[in-house]
Amino acid sequence: MASSKAGSTSGVSRRSVVAGGLALAASAPAFAAAPAGTVRAPAGDFVGTREGGVHAFRGIRYGRAERFRAAVPVTQPGTRVPAQRFGPICPQKAEGDEPRSEDCLFLNIWTAEPRAAARKPVMLYIHGGAYSNGSVTDPMNDGQRLAARGDVVVVTVNHRLNAFGYLYLARLDPRFADSGNLGQLDLILALQWVRDNIAAFGGDPNCVMVFGQSGGGAKIATMMAMPAAKGLFHRAATMSGQQVTASGPLNATARARAYLQRLGVTDSNLEPLLTMPTERLVDALDATDPILGGGVYFGPVLDMKWLTRHPFWPDAHPQGLAIPMLLGNTHDETRAFLSPDSPRVQGLTWDNVADRIAPELRIDILPEWVVAQYRQRFPDWTPTQVFYDATTCGRSWRGQVIEAEERAKAGAPGWVYQVDFGSRTDPRRGAFHTMDIPLVFGTLDAAGSQTGTAADARAASAAMQESFVAFTKTGDPNHHGLPNWPRYELAGRTTMIFDVRSRVEDDPRRWQRELFARVPYIQPGT
Repeated sequence: MASSKAGSTSGVSRRSVVAGGLALAASAPAFAAAPAGTVRAPAGDFVGTREGGVHAFRGIRYGRAERFRAAVPVTQPGTRVPAQRFGPICPQKAEGDEPRSEDCLFLNIWTAEPRAAARKPVMLYIHGGAYSNGSVTDPMNDGQRLAARGDVVVVTVNHRLNAFGYLYLARLDPRFADSGNLGQLDLILALQWVRDNIAAFGGDPNCVMVFGQSGGGAKIATMMAMPAAKGLFHRAATMSGQQVTASGPLNATARARAYLQRLGVTDSNLEPLLTMPTERLVDALDATDPILGGGVYFGPVLDMKWLTRHPFWPDAHPQGLAIPMLLGNTHDETRAFLSPDSPRVQGLTWDNVADRIAPELRIDILPEWVVAQYRQRFPDWTPTQVFYDATTCGRSWRGQVIEAEERAKAGAPGWVYQVDFGSRTDPRRGAFHTMDIPLVFGTLDAAGSQTGTAADARAASAAMQESFVAFTKTGDPNHHGLPNWPRYELAGRTTMIFDVRSRVEDDPRRWQRELFARVPYIQPGT
């Protein structure tokens, strides 16, 4: 991606240069890695690679941990440390060929100018996959093109997931007092590493934005309520990921017992857990959740040690109110989870749509009434359109609305967006969950991206990327080339709609918001 300096007097707008860079990046072959210089940081002397004008440092260890215990920082001052390959990701059920290990506390850095005087804003990304799956080694999360702009340093972080990061054992064995929130503590440890070392890579430790999609956004919302994270980041952006409430300790303990039973371990003697092969712990992740049914849920726990109140209940946690925040969702979230080709969607009719919607809404509301309301409001819609809109608005969007409105009530700085740019490879999917990842990273041609690389995708990507970078720099997403984007306030509920031609709307989907506000929202898993 082309790099340009703010304040350029070349006569070409900065946004034009960036959009042109996106066009080149979208069609360019992968950059060949070349040896790069050494960055001397307090934690070690790191040797990375140079790729397309960007210095990349992969697989930097930020911590080490024993099973079910909090991690400790790892530093090697003055020691030459190779940083040319991704570290292993956390063991998980999800398919993939990346190396996996419980020893997975590694981060990656992309920077165009690795010198302390550069002091560029830092964008630190936390991956999705709920709290159980995923990694930042996904090609759509690659930071090269975002860093190649030349005005930000990009960091991506892997951490412990599922049972390794969120199995709550504290009520069963005092040795595991920090369990239940270990994945969160890993992220906090990574942010401490960034605070202490990122200046050597050209980053400004006093201007760090955390951004994350899906589970990554939920982890960020949770950190905004964790005293241990205070002061470690200065902006926050959540992309289709919210955490209104955490798992209660009693439910979390019931889930731990279900998982232990699947392993054949009694809750009165957890010693076998410490030596059990990793593979067995992964296999048992399919234990039945005693609260929700389905696979056992893992997520942050209201343990009264690291997390002492819910992130957004009964209101927005006071700790996060001073942090400017971007909150976004895609227009068709559930088209990612519920494939148009799946049995749940195939054969939808007005006779069966209520029954099929009911378990997907995740709230206790009369599904027949919901369908009737939709048919009256949108008489031209098909059962499939009603199914996807209701499940998106009743299930995936509710948490974001609650978070944005609680912050607005408190007068906290916040901006809300909605992604309407839809799949170009399978139009049936619309603007599905994860659609915004390649748009923000500029990885339009990466494996898994459905944006395409045409001018429309480049325009949507430039709009999102410029907004995220402006927000990182200033705490305000407004920039030249987009309509004025006001803060989210209850009077207007102004929302940026990112699309081929991005625009601002007041209170989009007001009807759906009011419809589902009739019943309480229960955060899945809590």
